[in-house]
Amino acid sequence: MASLGVGNLGEFLREQRRQAQLSLRQLAEAAGVSNPYLSQIERGLRKPSAEILQQIAKGLRISAETLYVQAGILDERAADADGDGGGGVRGVREAVLADPALTESQKRALLEIYRSFRAENAAETAATTEKPAEAETETPA
Repeated sequence: MASLGVGNLGEFLREQRRQAQLSLRQLAEAAGVSNPYLSQIERGLRKPSAEILQQIAKGLRISAETLYVQAGILDERAADADGDGGGGVRGVREAVLADPALTESQKRALLEIYRSFRAENAAETAATTEKPAEAETETPA
């Protein structure tokens, strides 16, 4: 069977599965798909639907959006909920998720801290840019 151009997805899934220390059989069971089907996805022989990717993401405890981007279903920028155009945020997210030295709970904690810092900085930036505009409209007495 010829590859369907989803090799990067398969490689990414295999690496995520190994980092989660799951066998192919364990992930297939957790995701509710057959072992042979998951194997074919990992080898780039099958192109899974968005629904199957979502089930696999749950089994791996990663975001479905990450798999959608890997599969070419979703543009990086659309997956970037933090709004920086898919650059730095995705890079940080991918680096944290790909680090084999971190546990799943550590990965989640790091990503939550990162999101909170970005939200805090965005709020400060918004407040800073609003103040000069307010000052200009005030007239001294």
